[in-house]
Amino acid sequence: MTDPTFLTDLTARQLLSGYEKGDFSPVDVTRAVLERIEMVQPLVNAFVRVTAEEALTRAEASAGRWSRREPLGLLDGVPVSVKDLFLQRGVPTLRGSRAVTAEGVWDVDAPAVARLREHGAVLVGKTTTPEFGWKGVTDSPLTGVTRNPYDLSRTAGGSSGGSAAAVALGAAPLSLGTDGGGSVRIPASFCGIFGLKPTYGRVPLYPSSPFGTLAHGGPMARDAADAALLLDVISGQDPRDWSQLPPARPVSDSLTEGVKGLRIAYSPSFGGQVAVRPAVASAVRDAVSRLAELGAYIEEADPDIADPVDAFHTLWFSGAARLVEPFGPAQRELLDPGLREICEAGARDSALDYLAAVDARMELGRRLGRFHTSYDLLVTPTLPITAFEAGRETPRGSGLRRWTGWTPFTYPFNLTQQPAATVPCGVDEDGLPIGVQLVAARHADALVLRAAHALYESGAARVPAPAGR
Repeated sequence: MTDPTFLTDLTARQLLSGYEKGDFSPVDVTRAVLERIEMVQPLVNAFVRVTAEEALTRAEASAGRWSRREPLGLLDGVPVSVKDLFLQRGVPTLRGSRAVTAEGVWDVDAPAVARLREHGAVLVGKTTTPEFGWKGVTDSPLTGVTRNPYDLSRTAGGSSGGSAAAVALGAAPLSLGTDGGGSVRIPASFCGIFGLKPTYGRVPLYPSSPFGTLAHGGPMARDAADAALLLDVISGQDPRDWSQLPPARPVSDSLTEGVKGLRIAYSPSFGGQVAVRPAVASAVRDAVSRLAELGAYIEEADPDIADPVDAFHTLWFSGAARLVEPFGPAQRELLDPGLREICEAGARDSALDYLAAVDARMELGRRLGRFHTSYDLLVTPTLPITAFEAGRETPRGSGLRRWTGWTPFTYPFNLTQQPAATVPCGVDEDGLPIGVQLVAARHADALVLRAAHALYESGAARVPAPAGR
């Protein structure tokens, strides 16, 4: 009998290889993952709902296909969790809110979930999110606090915090996340895993996010190779998203091309605009040094941008206000108080305020587009800090009002719609993971994944596993 602990430590690619060789079956793996979920859920609170019965049914069907050597697609039999902002047929999508009822007919899959089904993936459950994904940590009035696998007193980050904690602890090797201002990269960095925000439109979305074209769907995984595989699946076309991009070459095809000859700009603090903790700065610098050793040309250079937080807030807060506009007083009373605050702020903005923010966004995009005519990649810290106290929007004693105050490296690239990934590159003095961010020009998703994969292959992207794995 195969050790279930061993099975939950494998990547998606290793699972697929094991299925092909007959070393174990999708049923073995799914049972092991469900046992792991049962064990870690009381500790970190990563799941809203576990779909064990459906998962085992899909695993059994997958095992039959593998026995006939007829796998259905790229992820046949691989367990995947889904953030509870994506629609999933047969399962309520509550979006972290007590204002959403579980009653009704749930008979639609979001595009990414539909692609997972087509490729034979095993859907094991829906992961936690702050209410409607509004902030950079994961706690909500509906599900409570999601905790960090490396220190249960700390936050997992957000808004895809449940997905990050689940992947870090072996509760399925892959997860679907969303990123409107860092919501894949923030928790991936805090939890020591890989997360990618692809170019906007690469992953079709339905229904459209209330936060508009800031919001991206993206893969969360143990490493860049697994994320590339998942991106190749979920970027499949869907007519329900009018803003989707045309088909592209699979990113997995160029994954091993390395970084030799790439021009990389290293911006440790956005030109002194961001105070970065010494442990974070040191780990990121080491990752940049490794890229240089691998043949990249490194230059310390800062993009010509000022902090675009005001424009981001206008777009983000107005999206939140529009989201809750249909809610009556009783529903609004059920909302996270912080969400109510930003909804009220967004409702006060005028159309001219919104269009001014759009103008600022366009100018930022122009400046970054020009920057990338000189550099293939931009490298920064993913975050200037490591995980802080759970249940708080901002670190205690920081004086910060909103989550954007401690995420200055993430939300600018939602405004510009560029691909951006976080790669684990070390731990701080408390053993908490640190992430390095890789950013490329729009549509250059494959380039980001190539560089990230090179860091993994060189050993620069490994962090100790959390104690619970």
